[in-house]
Amino acid sequence: MTQFTTPPLADPSVGRGRRLWWPAVAATGATGFVLVAHLVDPNQAGNYPTCPWLALTGTFCPGCGTLRATHALSEGHLVEALQRNPLTVAAFVVMILGFARWTRRQWRGEQRMTAAPAWLLYGLFWLIMAFWIARNIPGWTWLSPA
Repeated sequence: MTQFTTPPLADPSVGRGRRLWWPAVAATGATGFVLVAHLVDPNQAGNYPTCPWLALTGTFCPGCGTLRATHALSEGHLVEALQRNPLTVAAFVVMILGFARWTRRQWRGEQRMTAAPAWLLYGLFWLIMAFWIARNIPGWTWLSPA
């Protein structure tokens, strides 16, 4: 029988300001990425380089369309973002929830979270591989980022 306990607290001598340093750095970086994708339209040719995988193979990688999906989300166009790269939209949701959880734990001074379980990492890997294959099946243009 397992006993549920609250996570141990971090060193109380470390103030919240120092504990929130890395979440602030991460939020600044993410905001910068979204701001650049919003201001420099990836739908206009020449603003960004072509995906190296697409240039070499002529097929779409799992990340193809991420900039255009980010641009669409930054303008509030969810359907367009899903058309560009649905995996990116799902990843943004998961990352935002994870960031909120991480920030809350840092605010409270709780110890670090443990790594994700192996089954979750393997599942994520196979989901990405399946998406990669599916978006390159002839006739399945609904998964292409174009």
